Amino acid sequence: MTVLRLGLSEYRSHPGRALLPGLALLVGVACLVASLVLGDAMVRAVSDGSERTPALIGLTVERDTRADQPGDLGAAAAKLGGTPGVRRVVPVRTTEVDLLDANGRAGQQRSEAAIDPGDDSLRRYTLAQGKAPAADGEIAVDRVTAYQRGLHPGSTVAMADAAGHPFEVTVSGITQRGSMGGESFLIVGPQLAGKLNPKATTTEVDLQVDPGTTAAAVQPVVGAGLRVFSADHKADRSGAGTLGTLLMLFSLLALATSVFVAGATFRAVYLQRQRQTALLRCVGADRGPLVAANLVEALLTGALAGVAGALLGGPFAQLLGWVLDVTGVSPMMGAVQLEPALLPSPGHVIVGVIVACVLSGAAALRPAIAAARVSPLAALRTAEHATPDTKLARRRVVRGLLLLGVAGVLALGALATTRSVASPFFALFSAIACTAGLFGSLGPTVVPALGRVFGSVAGRLFGTHARLASAELGRVPARAAAVAMPLVLASAIVAFTVVTTSSMRDFAIKTDSRPRPDVVVSDTGDRPLPGQVLNAVRQPQVRASAVLGQVTQEVTMPGGRRGPNRVTVAGGDPAALADYLGKPVPGADSALVSSWLPVAEGDRITLDGLPGGSRTVTVAALVPNELLGGNGVVLGDPNLAPASSVLVALRPDADPAAYRDAVTAALAGAPTVQVKTAADHSAELQRNMDLATVALMVLLSLSVAVAVTGIGTALTISVRERRKELALRRALGVTRGGVLLGIIAEAVLLSLVGLVGGGVLGLEYGELLMAGVGVYVLPSAQLAPLLVGGAVVVALAVLTSVFPARLAARVRPAAGLASG
Repeated sequence: MTVLRLGLSEYRSHPGRALLPGLALLVGVACLVASLVLGDAMVRAVSDGSERTPALIGLTVERDTRADQPGDLGAAAAKLGGTPGVRRVVPVRTTEVDLLDANGRAGQQRSEAAIDPGDDSLRRYTLAQGKAPAADGEIAVDRVTAYQRGLHPGSTVAMADAAGHPFEVTVSGITQRGSMGGESFLIVGPQLAGKLNPKATTTEVDLQVDPGTTAAAVQPVVGAGLRVFSADHKADRSGAGTLGTLLMLFSLLALATSVFVAGATFRAVYLQRQRQTALLRCVGADRGPLVAANLVEALLTGALAGVAGALLGGPFAQLLGWVLDVTGVSPMMGAVQLEPALLPSPGHVIVGVIVACVLSGAAALRPAIAAARVSPLAALRTAEHATPDTKLARRRVVRGLLLLGVAGVLALGALATTRSVASPFFALFSAIACTAGLFGSLGPTVVPALGRVFGSVAGRLFGTHARLASAELGRVPARAAAVAMPLVLASAIVAFTVVTTSSMRDFAIKTDSRPRPDVVVSDTGDRPLPGQVLNAVRQPQVRASAVLGQVTQEVTMPGGRRGPNRVTVAGGDPAALADYLGKPVPGADSALVSSWLPVAEGDRITLDGLPGGSRTVTVAALVPNELLGGNGVVLGDPNLAPASSVLVALRPDADPAAYRDAVTAALAGAPTVQVKTAADHSAELQRNMDLATVALMVLLSLSVAVAVTGIGTALTISVRERRKELALRRALGVTRGGVLLGIIAEAVLLSLVGLVGGGVLGLEYGELLMAGVGVYVLPSAQLAPLLVGGAVVVALAVLTSVFPARLAARVRPAAGLASG
């Protein structure tokens, strides 16, 4: 009971101070619960939007991916029509179509369109809004496309028919399913599907069967290359939760950061209570009960923080979902406008309380033991009469220098083991040792020194308040270092992530040195190019161009390990190909072959499936696949097939982007024709890497938010300790606004120390990792995201300092001096 009374005494006398360590835990638990709630919303959205086997269907027939030769689903559907036990055969068909953008042009990727069966009992996708398409001019679009384009039931969009002519259709509904990888998903009726693309693909065959009819009974009918599954088996193979998993991982990182912040706050609170602890020790209190009382107090703080954090998890999940939508991360995951629950479930609250209690106890353990070890006489000394522990300071310096030495040796090890598995591990442990030495052991020296550097610059710009703020970091250097450490770690991880992803992007672009055509003009739906396209390509910037006609049917050539190789074959004019490639190209009895295929120059190969029958040709040259426009074999025969693409080589002084724009402008009547330059390939890769970087920065911001709370709690404790000093400033004529600005300046300096210190560490170890894995490209960070992120961190630090700043500004000179 004595331990319990001691543990609760702080809440009775100083409830605000007792709750301060729980602030970081509150934010950490809110991140955890938000990740759980948002993950549940993501799983629910993916589950609701996933393809479902209708309730009437008992068996499904699919292609056997393990077979050397996949079976024909169309033929299987015809055979199954009269099979005993099979009541109904329903082919599931999809097609590829062109959805035009606001400029009336088709995108780089075609849209997948499921063909609606016209029967509610056989529909496989759930609609979030509207109804299924019931007419020739109606479609249903996925929710991501609807969100990105601002569509709703009743909106009109443009599409291209099978001939490439644009026309408008009406959006009848929005599906629960989202798009993936930028490819829109549509539902269209059978008549509209035939108008858009007569080449539909059967992806599986659904069977309505009599009770007792099993997959084993139907399997012999469909034959080899196909497999029969139960409908339940197919439903069990779907999965979701990628976003929830990522959120969970980064919320755990935020929780780890909250332990650092809470530990530093507990240490500062126990330091303020040294006199009380000393008095208890003087009257005979043992160390054990004092430690136990502090842990009881910490558990209560954790429980309260867990409840509050869990309740804030719902609103925080909604805010995070909005941020993911705005930054483009949600569309990348295939779901937008998630609807997480505003209030957490009882299970989430219990998880939040348990996690917060455990972490609070862990964070308070070492500070509680250290506080109980202080001798009564030493603790009764006031701060003004206390003498610094020179031995402790000396041990910290020695330990810090040793850690920095170890970090240097490990960094050399990372460089010595370049291109090996050990190199990243050397870099990781070097980073840990360097951070622990520089901002852990040497933190009480390094953090105030950095504060003085920033303070001297800020003092010249903003005056005395900034200089006094930098001096305050040196008043309690251990606390300043403890507060800066979590922000240093979070900033280092963010900088490291941005640097490495940017470097990998630059490396990928630099090493992608395979020769490509300067420009490729083709139709997104493999339609024959009209004459206007061939005329539009002829611009003054063109050095040479070659028109290719690709064979649409399947063509094979011998040489594959598991049978003949399937290859794409195109024909072109030998003279035009020679001008384009800069080398002689023989006639129709010879071929340019992709260097990826297992043949050599001079080989004779037979191509089966060509129009007019098989043809045996000589391999005239091996050419990179990209220079052939993605074709495996190019014959010197311009009449082999209708024109499907044009490969363009520009003059050295030509601007590829200007040429692309000029050709596109001339093709207003051909919306499905794409003009793609070699630079567009690098730009697409850069966009994908940039989006991945933004996603990681958004998720890492959880840890940064937790780290920034430490600044507010440290300043609150500091203001309570400095009431006499603040009162003296007021008595000497400093206005309330001046005191308030001084506290805010301290928050800004602490945030800058963490940002710059962590940013430099992240940059250097990003370079070390890149060098260790053998990527010899100078890493480059995206400056704009780092600057924006840094500005947000400083703004959050200012926000957290508003309460302690107002508290300091309210100190009255007479009352403050009397309290000292």
